[in-house]
Amino acid sequence: MQSAKLLIHFSTFRLFSQAVLLYNDSMFKIVITKNQANQRLDRFLKKYFNNASLSLVYKLIRKDVKLNGKRAKENQVLAEGDELTLYISDETAANFQRQKKHVKVKKQFKIAYEDENILVAEKPFGLLTHGDRTEKRNHLANQVIDYLIETGEYDPRTEKTFTPAPANRLDRNTTGLVVFGKNAAALQELNRMIREKDKVRKLYLTIAVGRLEKPVRLRAKMTKDESRNMVSVLSEEEEGKVMETIARPLAYANWKGRDYTLTEVEILTGRTHQIRAHMASIGCPILGDSKYGNNTANRELKLKYQALCAYELTMPRFNQPDFEFLSGKTFRAPKPWYYSQVLDGTLK
Repeated sequence: MQSAKLLIHFSTFRLFSQAVLLYNDSMFKIVITKNQANQRLDRFLKKYFNNASLSLVYKLIRKDVKLNGKRAKENQVLAEGDELTLYISDETAANFQRQKKHVKVKKQFKIAYEDENILVAEKPFGLLTHGDRTEKRNHLANQVIDYLIETGEYDPRTEKTFTPAPANRLDRNTTGLVVFGKNAAALQELNRMIREKDKVRKLYLTIAVGRLEKPVRLRAKMTKDESRNMVSVLSEEEEGKVMETIARPLAYANWKGRDYTLTEVEILTGRTHQIRAHMASIGCPILGDSKYGNNTANRELKLKYQALCAYELTMPRFNQPDFEFLSGKTFRAPKPWYYSQVLDGTLK
């Protein structure tokens, strides 16, 4: 009787051992693609296994992950062609992944420029650049993604860690150019250029209420009231983020005794509501601006949205062959409706 019990226990142990060996023999492999390269191992795995906690990702790296056959640190930067071996089953890997949900939306933007690396969209009035708590579905980023899916340039089923995205943003009621990276390398370079001062030259066209007599270079500090979604312009001596703006008058108009200035604005920093707040601070608010503007002028001209258009972006020049596709390029949007009306004196 005792030997029979031992035999049962031994058989159970063998089955358990085989199960453990079978689990340990289960492997899930990932070959790093171009869009997945140049990021840390931990950040890549957190995107790839988007249903797994960060602590679980670190546990996987410590116990169940090899990079090109060797153990790797969480901060190891991945290169194209690297092979990750994860000692987990396909089923376990699938449980760590949450499928991306994408809802199709109607295309409202026009294309100012497109090649295999970037897309420059013309954002219309009233459309968010990307989603927020008030609008998670119909925004420019989703519309561009839909377009790229339709043209076959992006497949969310196979691209598990990269999504085409904008490198700059515009306020909902500002029209004009928004640049998207269609692959990871292009988006990383665009983000770097937008982030670094004086890299990308950004020009806007607007109508200022009042008469701007000469070009001005504005420099100030700013703080943002999140509850009101408004910024305050402060002196340079006060605490806050620096913002710098250049405004150049191009032409003038007069309507019902009020002066208006067609103005080209160049931003040297990229702060929230920068142009709107900065121009208002010198007594020349943007026409149609409901937050910082002149409500009387807005009513007189019956404008329901602000006259502000991001009409030109110029990229810096590069010596690196990898970024030749961006070197010195200038992208332009069509001049907004008010441009000609001020020039020919028919603003009304």
